[in-house]
This record gives sequence, structure tokens and C-alpha cells, in this order.
Amino acid sequence: MFYGEYEHTIDRKGRLIVPAKFRQALHEHDVKTLFLTRGLDQCLFLFPEGEWRQAEARFKQIPFTKAEGRKFNRLFFSGAAEVTVDRLGRLLVPKSLKDFAEIKQDVMVVGVSTRMEIWAKEKWRAFYESSRQSFEEIAERVMVE
Repeated sequence: MFYGEYEHTIDRKGRLIVPAKFRQALHEHDVKTLFLTRGLDQCLFLFPEGEWRQAEARFKQIPFTKAEGRKFNRLFFSGAAEVTVDRLGRLLVPKSLKDFAEIKQDVMVVGVSTRMEIWAKEKWRAFYESSRQSFEEIAERVMVE
């Protein structure tokens, strides 16, 4: 549903314009509500509501008796914000999430199939540069036939 990477900026009020292709995908799938939360690798995850509910169901299965499970769920869910895209295609990124991802103004909005990721532009560039050389090696380790 979400593919590609797009350079954008966040305005003074903390609003981000969702890339047009992603807005179109949201419209085609009749998505009204999104959930924005702390992601991994210091980015933000932005889920359509249906994907969020699926992730939530999976994470509920993590036993709360395990310290790592409690810690993950606390960090993941405590940072979550329910957001909507306004008529101008913008969504509000809460300050706490901008601080977490060290986002100032320039961002990369990256499509990762079922979710979007929002990165501080310089963090995305660093991640990409440090990871692209090992893409084939990573593929061999994670792709199982």
C-alpha cells in the first residue's frame, strides 16, 4: 500500500503533509484514522487503523510477566497518538514524537508496505548509507524459502 521515499518538511506548528501517493492509498482503502508512534531505529511508525489493530493484537500476546514484553509495550503504546489527515493533506506530529526521532524540519517519509515511517532527513540518509552495502547479505539472512 505504501511504497517509495519522499522528502518533506514539518511546519512551525508540527504539521506534516502526507505524500500525495500515500494520501491516495489511504483514500482508496477508506482509511480515516492513523496511529503514529515511536518506531525502531529512531524513526516514527505511522499505521493505518486496520494495521494498527493487527499489530496491537500481536503485541497483546506478549506475556506481561516478561520484563522485555512489558518494556516494549510501554514504550510502543505510551508514545502512540491517534491522528487524522486534514483536508489539506496534513497531520500533526506531537512534539514528544518529534523529539524522540530528533526531527527538526526536514523529513523523509518512507513507505514500508503496510506502514509509513517518518525519519529526520539526516538520520534516514545515515541509515540508508550504512545499510545499502549490506542489502544482499541481509536478504540472504532474512529471506527464507
